Amino acid sequence: MPADPHDLAPIAGDSMAAPTRRRQTAGARRRRALRLRERLRTAALGAVSIIAFLGLWQAASSTHLDLFLRFDNIPAPSQVAVRAVAVVGSQSFLNDVLTSCDRVFLGFAIAALLAVPTGLVIGRYRIAHDLIFPLTELLRPVPAIAWVPISIMLWPTDWQSIVFITFLGAYFPILLNTLHGVRRIDPVLVLAARSLGASEGAIFREVYLPGALPAIFTGLAVGMGVGWVSVIAAEMISGQSGIGYFTWEAYSLIRYSDIVLGMVAIGLLGLVSSTAIRGLGRLAMPWIPAP
Repeated sequence: MPADPHDLAPIAGDSMAAPTRRRQTAGARRRRALRLRERLRTAALGAVSIIAFLGLWQAASSTHLDLFLRFDNIPAPSQVAVRAVAVVGSQSFLNDVLTSCDRVFLGFAIAALLAVPTGLVIGRYRIAHDLIFPLTELLRPVPAIAWVPISIMLWPTDWQSIVFITFLGAYFPILLNTLHGVRRIDPVLVLAARSLGASEGAIFREVYLPGALPAIFTGLAVGMGVGWVSVIAAEMISGQSGIGYFTWEAYSLIRYSDIVLGMVAIGLLGLVSSTAIRGLGRLAMPWIPAP
C-alpha cells in the first residue's frame, strides 16, 4: 500500500532541518573557540607587559640606576614581595583595606543613586537642565580633595567626612555620562514610542533608560576609579585608618616597601571594583556583545 505523502512531509522536513541545526551548532562552537582564543591572547599580552615592567623595576632597583630618576630608596619587587608576606595577613592591614572599601562603596552607592536619576531628568527636560546644570558645572571643576577642610567642618567624624569626599569624587562622572547618554538617544525612537501610545513613564523605562545604559555604566566605572582616588587622598590628609593612611604612615616611618605595598593594594582594589561594574554592565545589557 503506498505511503501517504502527508506522512512523509514531517520526515522530509526533519531531514532538511538537521543539517541546518548542525551548521548552526558548529558555527556557535567556532565562535566560542574564537572568543576563548582572543581572551587567552589578551591575558597573555597583559601578563607579558606586567612581567616586563617588574623586570625593569627589579633591574633599576638592583643596579641603583640614576639617570633622570633616583632609584636608591625605591624597593625592588622582591623586597616588596617579602614584606607582603609579613604584612598582608595581619589584622591591622586587613582592617585598613576593609575600612577603605566601606568608605568607597558607601560613597559610590550614594553617588550612583543620586547621579543616575538626576542625569536622566536633566537630560530629558530642558527646564531641569537649565536649573541644575549651571550649578553642576560650577562645582564639578573643584577637586574632591579641595573639599577636605569643608567636609571636616561639616561632618562630626572623619569617617563621615571621607565618605562625603568619595561621594563628590564619584558623583560628577556618573552624572555627566548619564546626561550625555540621554542626549545621544535617537529622537525618532521617542517619537515612535509616543505614536504607539506610550506614556512618559513608559518612554523613560523602555527608551531612555536602556538607551543610556552604556553611558551610565561607563560613568559608573569612571566614578568608581575617581572614588578610589578621592578616598585615598582624603585618608592621607585627614584619616586615621584606611589603606591611604597606611601608605602615608609608611612614608612617615620610612618603610618604603610598605609604600609600594599600599600602592599595589590600591591598584588591585580598583581593578576588582571596575571589573565588577563591567560584569554588572554585561548582565544588564545582554544585547551588547561581550568584548
